[in-house]
Amino acid sequence: MDAECWPSEYELDLIREKVVKLSGGDAKEVRFVVSPYRICPLGAHIDHQGGIVSAMTINKGILLGFVPSDDPQVLLSSGQFEGEVSFRVDQLQQPTCANGSNGSNGSIQVKDSSKPKEECNWGSYARGAVYALQKRGNCLTKGIIGYICGSDGLDSSGLSSSAAVGIAYLMAFETANKLNIAPTENIEYDRLIENEFLGLRNGILDQSAILLSSYGCLTCMNCKTKDHKLVHSPNLHKGHKTNVKNAYKILLAFSGLKQALTTNPGYNRRVAECQEAARILLEASGNEGMEPLLSNVESQTYEAHKNVLEPNLAKRAEHYFSENSRVIKGLEAWASGDLKDFGRLITESGLSSIRNYESGCEPLIQLYEILVKAPGVFGARFSGAGFRGCCIAFVDADSATEAASFVKNEYAKLQPHLASQINQDRAVIICDAGDCARVI
Repeated sequence: MDAECWPSEYELDLIREKVVKLSGGDAKEVRFVVSPYRICPLGAHIDHQGGIVSAMTINKGILLGFVPSDDPQVLLSSGQFEGEVSFRVDQLQQPTCANGSNGSNGSIQVKDSSKPKEECNWGSYARGAVYALQKRGNCLTKGIIGYICGSDGLDSSGLSSSAAVGIAYLMAFETANKLNIAPTENIEYDRLIENEFLGLRNGILDQSAILLSSYGCLTCMNCKTKDHKLVHSPNLHKGHKTNVKNAYKILLAFSGLKQALTTNPGYNRRVAECQEAARILLEASGNEGMEPLLSNVESQTYEAHKNVLEPNLAKRAEHYFSENSRVIKGLEAWASGDLKDFGRLITESGLSSIRNYESGCEPLIQLYEILVKAPGVFGARFSGAGFRGCCIAFVDADSATEAASFVKNEYAKLQPHLASQINQDRAVIICDAGDCARVI
């Protein structure tokens, strides 16, 4: 369960062998995109409303080994899913409209037609990357031959694997075609993949964290202005990475639930409820001409008019404004090195996600409650949208192993069936902070 260096030379060598076998090329020509998963300590469910969020990457994620093709052909294989994806980058890609259909002239060969849509259409993110690059006027002449895989046991876990995959493909296609694309541009490109190509109405938190984070820092993003900053802690001095590891670890505790976010109507419905709450509040304050986002509603306006909101909308608005406040306080706690206060705010965020945003389900809520009680844990909350996957916790480094064992044992008592479906060696994983996405 201990954290390890990622990616390891062993992992890279295995992927290199796969790419060489697929392409028939030289092992020395294989490049890698390292695209880490992200966690969001504070700022849950408010990025799509232009809120202020915090994030950091972890030392787990997506690895994409590839070589440029000699022509526009794309050929991809996956460590998680069966079949091969094949299409051309000079063919116009069309959105899938979140229905899992293949919106292009490409093809995918899957051995078992009974597989879920998420698995049978795993190449959608690669086609989405080409769609985003095409839409912004980039000329693609070279495809890639590649092999993609995620950290073992972390797929469909609520760690933003979808954004990590999209970014990996973007960076590979850009490298193959010698396109110089800034990280801030790739944030927008990945938004096009998720919002337009796949039909998921999320914000830019995931992409921003993966592309802008720096080892040991907390990334702060204003999702309305797109401004970001890296917040250091006095306990985590630059150049002294051992201080990071000595201060805290990150626990990933898995519920055994897996479901593709694009197939869960709860996420998009809550986004719509937030927008409806914003519309009503703006109208009540005489600002009905503004875009219906809660970030366009002043906190004083919310306090003055929140009584006009029906109960569900009132809860969504309360989560937004209280969470925005927690982010600001949390950044101050992080900057001062106060992990206990930082953790307390994370736990409060988790509670608001349950009570006000009404995400989560019984197993995830139970897992959250166990984490909060675990020895040495500073704070915990759901990871991702909270409709599947795992919970995260910041824990004192010296107590990490004890806390992991406690969580695994207690969860198995409450959810024996789900716990039995999880590889017990991967039920609770101890991680370190990571770095930004990069090509090596």
